[in-house]
Amino acid sequence: MQTALGLDGEILLWIQEFLRIGWLDPVVKAVTHLGDGGFVWILLAVLFLLDKRRRKTGACMAAALLLGFLATNLILKNAVMRPRPYYGVSGLRALVTDPSWSFPSGHSTSSMAAGVVMFRQLEPRWQGRCALAFAVIVCLSRLYVGVHYPSDVVCGAAVGIAAAVCAMRLVGRAWPEGGPTEGWRED
Repeated sequence: MQTALGLDGEILLWIQEFLRIGWLDPVVKAVTHLGDGGFVWILLAVLFLLDKRRRKTGACMAAALLLGFLATNLILKNAVMRPRPYYGVSGLRALVTDPSWSFPSGHSTSSMAAGVVMFRQLEPRWQGRCALAFAVIVCLSRLYVGVHYPSDVVCGAAVGIAAAVCAMRLVGRAWPEGGPTEGWRED
């Protein structure tokens, strides 16, 4: 376990040393702040709920975000209580700070929860691909700014994916017209 924690810290120091570029710092900070509180994803879910053609996608996104929030922010963060890496990794300079616990990454959870729903449900397909790509970029931004360990991001993303799958099944069963996949893209 200690080896995994040490590797987590080494990866962050490597990112700081070799990937951080001065002009890119404000861009990545802006991207990471879009994920604060799941803001961008909640906004998109609300917009989809207001659009009759995308209401089911909005409902799935809202459910996935809620499930992810409950699992990550209410249960796992408080059970694990892992301090942020800038407290434990010597030499790490965080570009942003966050007062909550580190494990798992809430930004990664909400981003992947919404991104996976959009990837599975949006037409034309390029919209879903762009949403998922942006979700991954938000996840990676958390490493770049030094506010999460890699394992926080991976586990947060896994929780988000699980929340998306559960939400799509729950909403699909509860949606009144056409069954669980009516209006969804089939792969």
